[in-house]
Amino acid sequence: MKRDHTKTQAAAQESFPGGGGSSTASGSCYTMGSSTSGMAKMWKDTVKQDAGDDELLALLGYKVKASDMPEVAQKIEQLEEFMGNVQQDGFSHLASDTVHYNPSDLYSWLESMISEINPDGSSLPDSSTITSLDNSSSTNTSQNNRGLSNGVLVFDDSSFDSDLTAIPGNAVYPQIQRSPPSTRLQPPSSSAQPPVVQPPNKRMKPNSQMGVFGIPNESVLPISRPVDSTRPVVLVDSQENGIRLVHTLMACAEAIQQENLKVAEALVKQIRFLAVSQAGAMRKVATYFAEALARRIYRLYPTNPHDSASTDLLQMHFYETCPYLKFAHFTANQAILEAFANKNRVHVIDFSIKQGLQWPALLQALALRPGGPPSFRLTGIGPPSHDNTDHLQEVGWKLAQLAETINVEFEYRGFVANSLADLDASMFDIREGETVAVNSIFELHQLLARQGAIDKVLSVVKELKPEIMTVVEQEANHNGPVFMDRFNESLHYYSTLFDSLEGCGNGGAGGGEGGASCGSPTDQDKVMSELYLGRQICNVVACEGVDRVERHETLTQWKTRFNSAGFAAVHLGSNAFKQASMLLALFAGGDGYRVEENNGCLMLGWHTRPLIATSAWKLG
Repeated sequence: MKRDHTKTQAAAQESFPGGGGSSTASGSCYTMGSSTSGMAKMWKDTVKQDAGDDELLALLGYKVKASDMPEVAQKIEQLEEFMGNVQQDGFSHLASDTVHYNPSDLYSWLESMISEINPDGSSLPDSSTITSLDNSSSTNTSQNNRGLSNGVLVFDDSSFDSDLTAIPGNAVYPQIQRSPPSTRLQPPSSSAQPPVVQPPNKRMKPNSQMGVFGIPNESVLPISRPVDSTRPVVLVDSQENGIRLVHTLMACAEAIQQENLKVAEALVKQIRFLAVSQAGAMRKVATYFAEALARRIYRLYPTNPHDSASTDLLQMHFYETCPYLKFAHFTANQAILEAFANKNRVHVIDFSIKQGLQWPALLQALALRPGGPPSFRLTGIGPPSHDNTDHLQEVGWKLAQLAETINVEFEYRGFVANSLADLDASMFDIREGETVAVNSIFELHQLLARQGAIDKVLSVVKELKPEIMTVVEQEANHNGPVFMDRFNESLHYYSTLFDSLEGCGNGGAGGGEGGASCGSPTDQDKVMSELYLGRQICNVVACEGVDRVERHETLTQWKTRFNSAGFAAVHLGSNAFKQASMLLALFAGGDGYRVEENNGCLMLGWHTRPLIATSAWKLG
């Protein structure tokens, strides 16, 4: 395959972007809906390769036997020669009225296409007259593969500006600059090599209003055909490229697991080209996973995976963008409030105080309690500050001011700890007669990075003898010993999370009256939320050992661990379920998000996929 195979390799050798900044990728006619069923199908597809197929092309979805490569290359040259003379030869319909799809069996398609347009074979050009590739033509091919063909832009990126601004930092791809209309109308230079187009396996004649998959034609840039140009323009099937994108991601992860880094490097470079044709959540997810794979291949690990200051800031934006943290705080507070019924002195120990966003609602609920509020102690635990500020004390002051205005007796104390495993029960000054509750939001999974840490923390909790311990964790299994299993699970999980963010950002999840709709988050909130999730993806995929702290486990796994440590589950009750459902209805109009009960625990998910789980525990 003298021409096309060489160009494929040339495209694969372009470096993966490592610089900062953001850019706009090309558009496509595939958009991701609110349901993840389409993507779930893609994960289940497998790449079938016949023995003797060219390895790189097979991984990209083309079946070409190595023994057929010279003949296939010749046929491609012949077909290009025909397509370059379609007006003179009476085959203009092939250039103007046909949408071509990417084939998988390249050899068979070439046979049928050439025989169709030239059954007698009389005017086939001699392959010896075809100019061989040189460095300049390879450069032109690289440019054409990026979306430009003699001044004609195949993909329109105008509809994806908001999508790409949501991809921060190193994850974005170089922006494709569109040529002005006058440039697009100029005929191609006679010295330029013809562009290599993806060969089709079927032809479909679209009507004047609708394009591929029923999408209006304006979603693809109108192709202005110059009078003296006979270049065919081939539209890429974005849905098929989406399937190839998933296959390429999986193949790259498998190559990494097998330590075949040369193949993995080639595949991760192909992901950037395949991701360009996707829209919305799918493009962003592929971009973050590609960056994480590249970091693992080149051993460019995150410099500070434990940077709590920036993570806390990003989590605040995540709180504003979508209901996951609101659901976590609400369900945990409801369980604590019920445990504190008729108690006069209560003490909450928060393993992750952060900005203290969880506690104003509980303080207000206690203030409205019949018979008056109890005295309220709060112990907040957080990591050391990187800017020498007493962050924990600032959170305490704000909560104390609120408690004073609503007449709740309030006492606060902050503890700085690098890890929850560094804590000791004697530090918390448990007083006689007070009811204790322990709260952990997205914290316990990080302890699994160090052997014995989770057991030590649960032992400390048992010494505190709490009335209740509330735990909220991601409903995913990202802590298995096999890299491919973790990669596959995380690809499922974060695809669903990004899909839900797209629903929020577009306001498509409905909208309640009074401004409590899902469309209220700002663009900055959405950008920072995506970066927050992107950091988790990078940690799950690129890091190992103690640096891999995003070791999420499922509710079933946590139940086994708590039961083994001597804890019994506390049923959250139907009241919490109903109120959580009402909260989602206010936030998102009830569309997309789902609350479900699982043996006394509550789960929040996007459509059919649970994403976070709240559970409550007491000493058995």
